[in-house]
Amino acid sequence: MKKILCSRDQVNLKCVLLGGQSFRWKETNLDEYSGVFAGGFWILKQNDDHIAYKRVPATDLDEKMLSNYLRMDEPLDEYYKEWSLCDPIFKKSAERFKGIRMLKQEPVENILSFICSSNNNITRISSMVEKMCTLYGKKIDGTTYYAFPNIETLIGPQVEEDLKVAKFGYRAKFIRQTAEKMFELGSIKWIDKLKNMNYDSAKKELMLLPGVGPKVADCICLMSLEHLDAVPVDTHVFQIARDNYLPHLKKYKTVTQPVYNEIGDCFRKIFKKNAGWAHTVLFLDDLKNFKQLEKHDDSSEGKPFAKKKKKY
Repeated sequence: MKKILCSRDQVNLKCVLLGGQSFRWKETNLDEYSGVFAGGFWILKQNDDHIAYKRVPATDLDEKMLSNYLRMDEPLDEYYKEWSLCDPIFKKSAERFKGIRMLKQEPVENILSFICSSNNNITRISSMVEKMCTLYGKKIDGTTYYAFPNIETLIGPQVEEDLKVAKFGYRAKFIRQTAEKMFELGSIKWIDKLKNMNYDSAKKELMLLPGVGPKVADCICLMSLEHLDAVPVDTHVFQIARDNYLPHLKKYKTVTQPVYNEIGDCFRKIFKKNAGWAHTVLFLDDLKNFKQLEKHDDSSEGKPFAKKKKKY
């Protein structure tokens, strides 16, 4: 295996790969993760001073692709220092969760994967994405894995029927319609246009896609369109905001659109242009707390924390 020099404080693979950003990674051994991106199958091994990696099939660009995917060129120490000065609550989370980076994902995969995330948990989303790849993606040479399908392969009524059979439910229709809409808008050219728009405009464009609401649009903006000020707001983030930043939200039981916007604006006011990245550290800390609470919960099926901890 080849190596990229970096400490665990620079990249925490477990949190970055399994924390709800991407749904194509699995922990295969202690500190070892396997997954698919950039048309290849990868094995990454976390070590104290480096990440060992292998791509199948191997290319001369493997290190560049991995470095780009993990945003290794971004000065994470500077970001953490800046965010900690802005917010003492972040500073506490930063001490527990070092090395949290935003993956730089492929937009088509990101869009269609997060359509699967609606009212779902990470395990099931991962299974659905893998099924979509198996049905419509190109098999990766030398492996049993499949690359994420192209937009063109997800167009047509048969796609919707196939996905319904595969138990995608109402999401089957959204995936087909979104693929058709993206193709109609110009596919990659349209996606490039979104990257060059400001955040608010890009989010509005994304919400024209079937099955893409405010939270999914924010996930896409943050994770694959370079709008790092996008702040996806779910139950966890609502609770973080309510308990630490916006106490008046305690009177709300659900996240209304005005509340959603207020929370996003609050984080952007504190953390500025990389607010979505900073919020991800707080989000992961919240997941950790739910996991700790779950260990002490002996109630039967339908545990409140078991349900909450997986959604994103």
